Amino acid sequence: MSSNNAKGKLRLYQLIVLVVSFLLWYVLTSPTLLPPIYFDNADKAAFFFGEPQKVLLRIWEWFSSGSIYEHLAVTLVETMLAFAIGTVFGLVVGLWLALSPTASAICDPYIKAANSMPRVILAPIFSIWFGLGIWSKVALGVTLVFFIVFFNVYQGVREVSPVVLANVRMLGASQRQLLRHVYLPSATSWVFASLHNSVGLAFVGAVVGEYLGSARGVGYLILQAEGVFDIDTVFAGILVLTAFALALDAVVSVVEKRLLVWRPSAGETERSI
Repeated sequence: MSSNNAKGKLRLYQLIVLVVSFLLWYVLTSPTLLPPIYFDNADKAAFFFGEPQKVLLRIWEWFSSGSIYEHLAVTLVETMLAFAIGTVFGLVVGLWLALSPTASAICDPYIKAANSMPRVILAPIFSIWFGLGIWSKVALGVTLVFFIVFFNVYQGVREVSPVVLANVRMLGASQRQLLRHVYLPSATSWVFASLHNSVGLAFVGAVVGEYLGSARGVGYLILQAEGVFDIDTVFAGILVLTAFALALDAVVSVVEKRLLVWRPSAGETERSI
């Protein structure tokens, strides 16, 4: 019961922070609530940072009219494809190199070089290769997601205790059984830790790709609004993307709790200590 009360208080504090942030935003961009000497500055603040009531109104208009659903669906499809493909590739390549020291040594400088490259500059190249459809955005998102998952899987497999491996081998476990019962469980926690970051980066890949060439998507709406200096629409698009990124992150958290039922929660760990 105390755990539920603590969670309830935490949610309340988070809500208070959100409300205070919007109130502060509203006050600083509304000249009617501030001294006359601040009027000009408030107008400038509203131009550069938008007004929260207009931003929320724009979001309401989008969803009430249904005009955003097509754009949001495109961005979400691009994000989910980039997230899924990048995660699978990162998992497979991470396992392969972690379990193959020779291949890891050969590929090591190339992996590091590719990771150090600013992947955003690949967006125009992907547009040439895959066209202006969704696949150029997916390709960019995959390059962002892949390395986070890859390095976490690689580290998770390499962190397996040699004592555990020796004991399992003594019991006659095959390489396939080692992979299923030792390596994959060890890497699972690292994988889910990387997925929380990967969701946001998949969105980044989709939106940046839409910036550089697209006729649909939330990134396209934001780009069009920037072209006419409509800062309220820009912030509305940002808030919509942020909300859906948080929703996807929550889905990852739910799946993580179901798959990692063996891992003690933070509260259980504190009680055991």
